[in-house]
Amino acid sequence: MPITLFGLVLVTFLIGRVMPIDPVLAIVGDRAPMDVVEQTRLELGLDRPLPVQFVIYVGKLLQGDLGRSVMTSHTVGADIRHFFPATLELATVAILIAALIGIPLGVLAAVKQGTRTDHIIRVLCLAGHSLPIFVLALLSLLVFYATLGWAPGPGRQDVVFDDMVPAVTNLLTVDALLAGDWEVFRDAVAHLLQPAGVLAYFSMAYIARMTRAFMLDSLSGEYVITARAKGLSAARVIWKHAFGNISVRLITVLALTYAGLLEGAVVTETVFSWPGLGLYLTVSLLNADMNAVLGATLVVGLTYLALNLFADAAYRLMDPRVK
Repeated sequence: MPITLFGLVLVTFLIGRVMPIDPVLAIVGDRAPMDVVEQTRLELGLDRPLPVQFVIYVGKLLQGDLGRSVMTSHTVGADIRHFFPATLELATVAILIAALIGIPLGVLAAVKQGTRTDHIIRVLCLAGHSLPIFVLALLSLLVFYATLGWAPGPGRQDVVFDDMVPAVTNLLTVDALLAGDWEVFRDAVAHLLQPAGVLAYFSMAYIARMTRAFMLDSLSGEYVITARAKGLSAARVIWKHAFGNISVRLITVLALTYAGLLEGAVVTETVFSWPGLGLYLTVSLLNADMNAVLGATLVVGLTYLALNLFADAAYRLMDPRVK
């Protein structure tokens, strides 16, 4: 973990230095006098050798200083605390929907291997995993918002509900519940379902395919054949013996899928104008706001590391053989 973390910080730092974007010009503007440009460069320490800049960068990170965003004029840390909860809310709902649907579908496809049910599930999963996420998002808006009018428009809530509940957690649905404002809660859920559903379908396809593959391997095991020979019910054989044996492997699949949702919702957030970390990262990159880009990238990497560590810990708790 320390080596991976050091590599993440190093790569993030080098990305900010090799990209063809001058952070000084992003701050002072293209038309600033040369003496102002040079003075700003000196103040930022960009005139120093690269190893010295890296040491300074790491020192600031250890103090929790990610720099200041040119776009918002706030510290990057404050911006991330403001935008990341929206992504967390979206990704959490999406992974819950994907797991609750994808795992039973994968089990069903494995049990019904070679039948029409199996083929239908595999086609649905293949479509969900093959179609680009922006195509799914645009189709969803076209069908459910523009054509049928079942879903609200892009955004996290209607304008009339802005700032109606205090931001305690910055998770809008949770804050609405804490405030007891059911009208804001219903509006937040309505706006959440469409982008979460798109991400859930994309993730469900992968989870169902992996579950099917794991279950096919498990169902062919000798312990399953023995359980059937003992006369155990089909449900007990499938869910206790076969599925119980693959649950540990599914933890890694779910953890990495969840991490992918937390960082890979960039396109979905852009299409649905969802004010999360992905949209913040995209707008920051378009505005050459390198402090914001590097800070958001670092948070994404740390999220992957944290969820990998969680998956390893869960392995040790659920599988005694690992101990």
